Amino acid sequence: MIDPNVLQEVERLRGEMVETLVELIRIPALSPDNGGEGELRKAEKLEEIIRRWPFDRIERYDAPDPRALNGIRPNLLAYYYGERGKESPRLWILTHLDVVPPGDLEKWTETSPFNPLVKEGKVYGRGSEDNGQSLVASLYAVKALMNLGLRPKRTFVLAFVSDEETGNRYGIEWLIKNHPELFHREDLVLVPDGGDREGIFIEIAEKSLLWLKIRVEGKQVHGSTPHKGFNAFRVALDYASSLDRLLHEKYADKDELFELPVSSFEPTMGKSLSDAPNIIPGEVEIVFDCRVLPRYRLDDILREAEELARQIEARHRKEIGEKVLPRIKLEVLQRVESPATLADSQIVKLLRRAIKELRGKEAKVGGIGGGTFAAYFRRLGIPAAVWGTFDELAHQPNEYARIDNLVEDAKVMAYLGLSAD
Repeated sequence: MIDPNVLQEVERLRGEMVETLVELIRIPALSPDNGGEGELRKAEKLEEIIRRWPFDRIERYDAPDPRALNGIRPNLLAYYYGERGKESPRLWILTHLDVVPPGDLEKWTETSPFNPLVKEGKVYGRGSEDNGQSLVASLYAVKALMNLGLRPKRTFVLAFVSDEETGNRYGIEWLIKNHPELFHREDLVLVPDGGDREGIFIEIAEKSLLWLKIRVEGKQVHGSTPHKGFNAFRVALDYASSLDRLLHEKYADKDELFELPVSSFEPTMGKSLSDAPNIIPGEVEIVFDCRVLPRYRLDDILREAEELARQIEARHRKEIGEKVLPRIKLEVLQRVESPATLADSQIVKLLRRAIKELRGKEAKVGGIGGGTFAAYFRRLGIPAAVWGTFDELAHQPNEYARIDNLVEDAKVMAYLGLSAD
């Protein structure tokens, strides 16, 4: 049983939680990949806030990125030690600082993206639900304990990291690669960046992620003289259609742990250097977003894609001057593979217990097609669970965080830190 005083203290902090979320939404934290300056201003505001709190240790790890403000992408860690001090077992709660672009501004009918609005129990603004709600919930789960003078059973390690929305190269991936000493096999990890409206779904598995760019080289010529060039577009269409058919046929197994129980291979982007209808393109790019069941190896899929590229080249082969065309090159834009967290792992059992005790509901476990921080920990052999209570407005116009979700999720996070086993 959790101390009812903790639950009451979280409730008492409701207004302060909303104020903090509003402050953070006001600061755009867009990746340079999305035309922004990065997360530094938001990280500095967050650090200014928590430096006034009695955290035992606050550290910032800056990943170098010359495109970002001051050339850095910040990653902030805040420690609140457990009752055994540094020897206490540890609970990580990881959230991200960056947000996605606003999209079509005309579709923001409640408020503008970075002008937060509190209305009818919701906080509107870009990044409110993804990932501001959970970021603030993790902060105030700890602050409630601080205000009561309580030490948890587990040390809280609150991590606020960069670059989640555009690949993690300057965030969790960079931290693991450059500071492996931060992470321990016996740690528990919560990633509150996915869930459902009831707050009962615990994600324990993710499909492997592969973003694959195919570049086809031909020779650009005027549309009236196709015999003098080589149409890269035609080859790209042939390759994309063949790859789509091959992957769906060969990797067709089902896994009912996932809502969509099969792997998906979706062409999502296309680009031609031709900028007029009467120009035959000499270069075309197509991108596939592949979400692959964990039972399959991405190396096998890449090998199949390479072999197909050679076959398509041979099918369309043509000598033009000293060149043999077409040329097909593959580039991996992003690749993440992840084993599953066991359904009876400690973090999952604690979450189940918290949901049952605090909400009177039975949790369910499953897998998702999206990617989260959890994959990086699972590859290290550290069990990680993804959980939260969301109205699922992430990345949409009029994104909002429901204030009740903010408060109730903070209570669950406090429960996890206070539980002995």
